[in-house]
Amino acid sequence: MQQGIFDYPRVQIDFSPKIPPLKKLKDKTKVDIRYCLISPFAFVHIYWDSKIYELMYEIEEPILTNEEKKYKEQIIEAMRNMINFYSVVERGVEALLEYIDKRFKILAVEFGLNLSYESYKKIYYYLCRDFIGFNEIEPILKDYFIEDIECNGLNSPLYIVHRLYRNMKTNTIFKKAEELEGFVEKLAQRCGKYISYANPILDGSLPNGSRVNATYTKDVTSKGPTFTIRKFTKMPWTPVQLINFNTLSPEMLAYLWILIQYKMNILITGGTASGKTTLLNAIAFFIPPESRVVSIEDTRELNLPRENWLPSVVRTSTMPGEKNEITLFTLLKSSFRQNPDYVIVGEVRGKEAFVLFQGMASGHASISTMHADSVDTIIKRLETPPINLSPTLVNVLDCICIMTHAIVNKQETRKLKEIVEIINVNPDGIALTNTPFKWNPAEDDFYFKSNSKILEKIALRYGLRMEELDLEFRRRVQLIYALYQKKIFKFEHVQKVIHKYYKRPEEVLREFGIEQ
Repeated sequence: MQQGIFDYPRVQIDFSPKIPPLKKLKDKTKVDIRYCLISPFAFVHIYWDSKIYELMYEIEEPILTNEEKKYKEQIIEAMRNMINFYSVVERGVEALLEYIDKRFKILAVEFGLNLSYESYKKIYYYLCRDFIGFNEIEPILKDYFIEDIECNGLNSPLYIVHRLYRNMKTNTIFKKAEELEGFVEKLAQRCGKYISYANPILDGSLPNGSRVNATYTKDVTSKGPTFTIRKFTKMPWTPVQLINFNTLSPEMLAYLWILIQYKMNILITGGTASGKTTLLNAIAFFIPPESRVVSIEDTRELNLPRENWLPSVVRTSTMPGEKNEITLFTLLKSSFRQNPDYVIVGEVRGKEAFVLFQGMASGHASISTMHADSVDTIIKRLETPPINLSPTLVNVLDCICIMTHAIVNKQETRKLKEIVEIINVNPDGIALTNTPFKWNPAEDDFYFKSNSKILEKIALRYGLRMEELDLEFRRRVQLIYALYQKKIFKFEHVQKVIHKYYKRPEEVLREFGIEQ
């Protein structure tokens, strides 16, 4: 039997199975679905638990017998001593799967393990999950529908945020301190960062782009180590998809398209997880194809579907005592020497805001995000420490998009609550504004008025007639709505239409049956 293990065919594992077509059910008590996360081993069962009156997110993985558990731990320990998997994880998944298979078979023979093919398959899955992936949370990370994974500490179930069913409790729990500490260390290593008792807070990005925040000690979080993983889609949501989600209206997008084309300065604000970065990624589709874009972030979240893009990310010290940090402030100062047409800053929160607004004042079109829920709050944040911006410098800002988290028809949703134009900010910090676009929560509808001070500003700056801009605005509204009606959501197709419109607008309008 022991020699026969070499005759076992290698198990085929698919870490990216097909995304299931899930439907959103208004009545959560009727939810009872099951779909594959890692084929053919890991599944999720989402169902209404009548005992706790909540939706449950239950991971189903192969069940090991006591003997199989003992064999698995024996193999894992031996493999850890043989090779540092962090150094070979860049080989590629296929090469690693092959490597694990060979090592597993050799060790099984050396240890004299009596394994049936069924036992071999189950243990092989766990070896691959733990060495290549992220242990217990690997299946959750592979779920396309997950937005956030939250661990509040030891002996506390993980919670997730699902795209359709929102907050749910899982059946995944870390019960041993050393396991949770080891997992947080693994997160730090995969982020290329360092976490320890001396430096117990981690902020970083995983290789797949997911954002990680973690803590390491009970001094910081009383339940022990914690982590939060914010997942991002590999392909950004397109502007048309945001209309499909009823996040905003075609008129809002057409207006923002014109502002971006004519290099106006836009600030996107809102609370945590209100959709600021999603909107930023979506409206970046409207940047002219030949324009040079420089982006600056503290953790990588932007995903711009374009070639002429220079993404930069801050560098924090990887080890205690090192002085090799590169801050947002440093990157932003440097970016203005890189001849950008557009500067995008992931989020402003400190002294870098001063440099950003100086850049706007010197003619660099800028788009950024900030945590704030109203124009007054934004101006107060900009005027007070640590930013300390002069109120009159805020005048270089043209438009503020305010995102919000809302509950509509008992469903959580994200909305572009309003678009506010900054007309003037006086030395006392009092803003004169115009609000051409607004979301009405009572009717869940978007309203707009035709008088836009920023469009008038564009007309004056570029020598255009307002009639021309109004006509262009209406055409773009129709084009965006036509894309939505024809269900053209994929980013390659949307990008192609927008790029073509910049070069041959008449041809695009004819193609979509829009009057010229």
